[in-house]
Formats: sequence, structure tokens, C-alpha cells
Amino acid sequence: MFASFSAPSVCGRGAARLAAVTLASGLAVGTAAATAGPAAAGTAPAHAQGGATATIGGLKTYGAAVVHSAEGDLEISAGLFELSVEGGGMLQTYCVDIHNPTQKDAKYHETSWSGTSLGANQDAGRIRWILQHSYPQVNDLASLAKKAGVRGGLSEQDAAAGTQVAIWRYSDGVDVDAVDPEAEKLADYLEKNARDAAEPKASLTLDPPAISGHPGGLLGPVTVRTDADSVTVVPPADTLTRGVRVVGADGEEVTTARDGSRLYFQVPADTADGSAELTVQASTTVPVGRAFASETRSQTQILAGSSESTVTATASATWAETGAIPALSAAENCAEGGVDITAVNEGDAAFTFELMGAEHTVAAGETRTVTIPLQEDQAYDFTITGPGGYEERFTGVLDCRTRAGEAAEGGESTQILTQPSPATVGSTTADVNLAATGSSGTTAAIAGVAIGLVVIGGAALVLVRKRKS
Repeated sequence: MFASFSAPSVCGRGAARLAAVTLASGLAVGTAAATAGPAAAGTAPAHAQGGATATIGGLKTYGAAVVHSAEGDLEISAGLFELSVEGGGMLQTYCVDIHNPTQKDAKYHETSWSGTSLGANQDAGRIRWILQHSYPQVNDLASLAKKAGVRGGLSEQDAAAGTQVAIWRYSDGVDVDAVDPEAEKLADYLEKNARDAAEPKASLTLDPPAISGHPGGLLGPVTVRTDADSVTVVPPADTLTRGVRVVGADGEEVTTARDGSRLYFQVPADTADGSAELTVQASTTVPVGRAFASETRSQTQILAGSSESTVTATASATWAETGAIPALSAAENCAEGGVDITAVNEGDAAFTFELMGAEHTVAAGETRTVTIPLQEDQAYDFTITGPGGYEERFTGVLDCRTRAGEAAEGGESTQILTQPSPATVGSTTADVNLAATGSSGTTAAIAGVAIGLVVIGGAALVLVRKRKS
């Protein structure tokens, strides 16, 4: 779906230079730069703050629906998708972006509404009410049919189709009806009776996801947030080598925790500058109404049902004797139309970075959040590197609006496709990070490919417009 690469980093003592260039649909869309401190970290989508990670299969229980528009009527499939959870478990979801295709085998992460189109949707709570009061949460179809006034009864296909149609009316604001009369009657009942409901809490997160400080004490706390009865705490992989442990406030090593537990990294005083990561894992049912966003531009899903599933969350700690000691995390912010980069500096020197042409400084002991503005559907790839092997990379695609909403604001009409489609060619291609590989003849090759993509993309756009006219 997109290709991206990072320009070489230029680093100085106590500071790091970030530069990232991302291509979306063959078009260069942004650059960024920053400065930082020591240690090493990893890569993650900004919306992946913990919880379940799953791969979408396809529509499993569905019926037919008709979308009415100025261009005419179009019949589509409407119903429940099934996703397989990493580590075990199955999820059932409905989609909340009718015009956007679902990519086959796309990977999804549990996320908050604020990182999706649901965050700006005043009717998101009504969608959750529908999920709580219809199929599959209500699997007594005779009772559901009676409440909806459906005399002929409801099949599973009718119930799934009617529920999806009711959701689309609130998630996308489209004129859509179920083909089957029983399914349509259920959709009307759900739409009419829907009430506002609160956003569900995450199945599992760690707050904050990144901390920093000086060795010789406890770094933290990191608080566990979960609906599971208990979670397993997995300490850093090289604990025995460096002596870094995960402990409670009393200094005792922790192997299990629960909602509200506070975890700390215990770093010995003589430990070299570096970083570590802890993981917590649990088996639980994911709360109905949780959003699931993809790593690509596959349509956003909302949870309708969950088996006992594996959920995980991670948190990192960075430490150093002197200088700036940054801890970086990111979250997509649809209200502001961008990605929030939060920098915590527990060092004794300022941490200065540049993003999107603006320079920002986080003083010693301060925390600052910078919102990086992005266009809708824009792919992003921000890599922050620094001395001592520090590296933090955030990737993803900003997906804050449904395509129906974009069209209502003057955008072009879009194809309606609810069946999974093949993943876009190149959507899973590994990014080339020049900060890691170094500048070489590869740079020219990448630039040539980028120019070629721009030309091809422009030519395709012209052909599409000619065909439409």
C-alpha cells in the first residue's frame, strides 16, 4: 500500500537527529527530524498500545444489503467478520467503514476510539449499544425477533445482516437497507432504540508505555490496566546478564499482577547506559465495542464478540548516567488529525528535537507532547535515533474518517466493498531505513523507484478520471 524510507541521522552528544520520508500511493507525503539521548528500543504502530492482535479472515455469517446513492442502488454483503488472535482466541467484528475494502489477512490491533473514525463520531456510543443488544451478544434469536417485532423469526444470517446495517447507519451515515425483510425490521428496531453507551476499557495496557531515569534505583511506576483477573509479567530477556529486574514498590520481584498493579524496573547502579522492555500477558475476553485498526488501509472493525483470547502489552525503560534521557511513545490523535509523540526527559540535560520543520525542547525533568499533523490516509514512518544505539520508530497509516464522510466533504465517490480483497501489492514490504543501512548507491535506486511510483500514480489517476467522465 505504501513504501517508506528514513534519511540518514546526524547525531551529537546528548542529542539525536531524526529524519523520515514516507511515500503513500507513490507520493512523498512528509519529513521529520528530532534530537535525543541513549539506549535502544523498537518498532510499533502508534495505535498499538496493548491488547489483542489479530488477523482478519473473512465474512462468516452474513446476508445482503442495498446501499442507495445518487449513482443508483448497489447490493453488498453485510454481517460478521472473523479474526484469529495471535497466541490463541477468536474475535467476531462488524465493520464501521462501508466504502473501504478489507484486505485479506490484514493484521489488526486493539485500539481506543480516539485513534479511529469512532473518536469523532457522536453516535459511537449508540453503535456500542447496538452491539450489546443484538447478535451475537444476544444469541437467543427468538427473543431478539420478539423484541424487534419480527413475526417470521430470525436466522443467524438475518441477525448479522440487520445488525451490520444498523451500525452502518450510525458509523457511515449512509442510506442502506437489509434485503431480507426480517433483517430490515431488526435494523430499524436497533436504529430506533439505540442509546448512548460509554467506550469500553482496553483489555490490557501499560501506562505509561515508556519511562526513563538514572540507574541505581527504581524506574517507574508502570501501571497495569486490564479487565483480566490477573496477568503474567515477563521480565526483560537479558535480566540475568545485566541484573535488571521487574519489581513492586517494595523491591520484591513480580511475576504476576492485576488491574492497578504498579511495576518498576530495578536497575543496578553500575549498569551501563541502555534500555529494557517488560511484557505482560493474559487470557481474557476482549470487551464488546473495542475498535480494531489495521496496519494498512483495511477497513476499521468494531468488536461484537470474543472467545477467551491472548492479550499483551509492553513497556520500555531507558536509563543513562548523564545527559538527556528520553522516553518516547506515540498515539494517533484523530481529534487533532495527526500522531501525538510524547517525550519524557528524566535526564539532567535538555532534549531537543525537530518535527515537521518545527523545533521543540523538553527540559530536564519535563514531559511534552507534540502533534505531528498528517493528511487522512497518509502513511507515516518516524524514526528517532541517537548515540548509544538509541532508536525508536513509529509507523502506520492515519485512518480517522470513513470514506463516506470524506465523500460528503467533497471527495470522490468510492467503491463499496465489504468482502475481503487481496492485500495491496507492496503493502507489507519492509521499509528501507537509511539510518540503519547508511547512505550508498541504494539512495539513488530508492529515489528512482519513488519517482516511478509518482508517475505511475499520476497516470492511473488521470485514467480513472477520464473513465469516470
